Amino acid sequence: MVQLGGKVALVTGGGSGIGRASAVMLAKNGAAVSVADINIETARETCQIIAANGGSAKATPVDICSEADIKAAIGAAVREFGRLDVLHNNAAYAPAAVLANDTDILNIPTSDWDAVMQGTLRGTMLCCRYGVIEMLKTGGGSIINTSSMYGLSAFNKMPAYCVSKAGINMLTEHVATAYGRKGIRCNAVAPSMIFTPMLEAAIPTELVELNADSTSVGYLGTPDDVAQAVVWLASDEARYITGQIIRVDGGTTAHLPTYADARRFFKE
Repeated sequence: MVQLGGKVALVTGGGSGIGRASAVMLAKNGAAVSVADINIETARETCQIIAANGGSAKATPVDICSEADIKAAIGAAVREFGRLDVLHNNAAYAPAAVLANDTDILNIPTSDWDAVMQGTLRGTMLCCRYGVIEMLKTGGGSIINTSSMYGLSAFNKMPAYCVSKAGINMLTEHVATAYGRKGIRCNAVAPSMIFTPMLEAAIPTELVELNADSTSVGYLGTPDDVAQAVVWLASDEARYITGQIIRVDGGTTAHLPTYADARRFFKE
C-alpha cells in the first residue's frame, strides 16, 4: 500500500467505472475522498463501499459542463475535509446519443462537437483551475487527469472524443509546467478499452475482442488496473513524476498496427 493518510482527494465521475475504482482505492490507502458525480445516487453507493471498508468519504453532485457546479464541488470537499491534496479529473461528457453521433467530422452535429469540448476538455480545465486554487493554499498537491489511448493515436471514429482527450494531454503538461515549482504535480492516465459498465452496455462484442487482441498482454484491463496508477501518481512515492501521460493500456499503443495480424501470420 502507498501512504495517503492525512490526504484529501476528490474524484469526478466517482460513481462508476474507473472513477469508482479510484475513489475506493484512494480511500483504502488512507485518503479521505470526496466522490463527485452527476448521478448523486451512484456517488453515494461508492461512499457506502468506502465506508464498509473503514474509509471516509462524502458524496457531492457535479456536472462538469457547469463551472458553478465544479467550483461548488471542490468547495464542498474543502469544507468537509479541510483541504485538497489529490484531484482525479475522471469525468467526461459522453452520453450515449452523443457517442453515437461522434462518427466523423463530416457528420457529427456541430452542437455535439461543442458539447464534448465543453464537458470533457473545458470541464477538466475548470477542475484543474479550482483544484490549483485550493492546492496553492496548502503547499501543493497531485492532479491526475483521465485521458485515453484515443487521445494519443488517431482512430477512424469518435473525432470529438479523441480531440478532447488529446487536449487533456496538453492541459496536463501545461499545468505541470506552470505550477510545478509551487508544489503541484499534474499527470494523466491514458487507458485503452477497459471493462466498465459503459463498455459492456454500449460496445459490440466484436470490437471488444479486437481490442483485447491488440494488447500485448492478451486481455483488457479493469478499472482497478487504472486505479492502481492513479493512486501511485497521487502519492508522495511519485513525487518526481509530473507532466507525464501514463499509458495504462496493456501495451496496446506500444507496437505497430500490424501486430495482431502478424501474430496470427506467424502462428504465435
